[in-house]
Amino acid sequence: MAKIMVAMSGGVDSSLAAALLHEAGHDVTGVTLHLWEGDDDRLAESLCCSQEMTESARRVCAQLGIPYYVFNYQREFRRYVIEYFLREYASGFTPNPCLECNREIKFRALLARARTLGFDYVATGHYARIRADEMRHNGEDAGLPSAERAQCSTYRLLRAVDREKDQSYMLYMLGQDDLARLIFPIGEYTKAEVRAMAAARGLASANRPESQDICFVPGGDYRNLLREERPDALRPGPILDLEGREVGRHQGLPLYTIGQRRGLGIATGQPMYVTALDIARNAVIVGPESALRRESLRAERVTFVSGVWPQAPFDCLAQIRAHADAVPARVIPGEAGTVDVHFARPQRAVTPGQAIVFYDGDVVLGGGRIARD
Repeated sequence: MAKIMVAMSGGVDSSLAAALLHEAGHDVTGVTLHLWEGDDDRLAESLCCSQEMTESARRVCAQLGIPYYVFNYQREFRRYVIEYFLREYASGFTPNPCLECNREIKFRALLARARTLGFDYVATGHYARIRADEMRHNGEDAGLPSAERAQCSTYRLLRAVDREKDQSYMLYMLGQDDLARLIFPIGEYTKAEVRAMAAARGLASANRPESQDICFVPGGDYRNLLREERPDALRPGPILDLEGREVGRHQGLPLYTIGQRRGLGIATGQPMYVTALDIARNAVIVGPESALRRESLRAERVTFVSGVWPQAPFDCLAQIRAHADAVPARVIPGEAGTVDVHFARPQRAVTPGQAIVFYDGDVVLGGGRIARD
């Protein structure tokens, strides 16, 4: 029997994770991370982080008869997620705040706290899988590694069985120490199976809807938050075509992103897309759809799940967005932290600030942030 802390949002995924581990006989405690500053009316709770969902998690823990606590991470969330989000946009990048939340809050901070409190593992409702080398997977253990895991020096992070719900792209930053103490109990199941299993157990969250919003920007429109918190970054400037001709005016670089077509306010006689943000000239660069395709990119802040920096180029599958297809690519390592990636076929709307993640089949190799040219 292991002592396991389960991070619970109140949704069906983390609720079932807790139920499966509890049924397997482990000492389970549910926790919810409170991320909000109550006096900050510029941030509004979305469905995934609302008080209602906290109460849902509490009800599930009461049903299971397990302890439940709420941890306050308001200051950390402001520092590592919101400030990062605003800083990246103000610098001409398009950030993914969920990646930083996973990196700094859900795993780094929570794993450290779990260790301090004497927990053996942290479990979450992420759709992904963990494997230890030379360990035969037992599908009946709710994803909990056997005793062999503690003695195994190499862990692998894999895509979930349900490819539509797979979240491994968001977890590329996890390393060996992290994977040794993490459990993803639902990675072997489809979403439909998860809902059915939760309903069969009568869990209060079985039919909870999902949120697709940025958690602190319900509706997905981040522009108002930028206008209030970083007004100095919204300097109007020219919209230039690929020949350098001014074809319009923009309202501030952070309000635009690579691949954007709508809302440009220009009339050129053909569809035009944002192809680049020129920080030096404070200019939005636009061009035809064909100009969005790129054969290569540079990535920075790259890490590998194995913890070992590659010494030679290697072939893999590379994914440049959370819901994009992974495509064949060659990765050429540079100085520690940077790689050049060459795609087998051009990719559309490669966006600085987003993540690129490398796969060997279903196995996550690592990833990093797409750099600006």
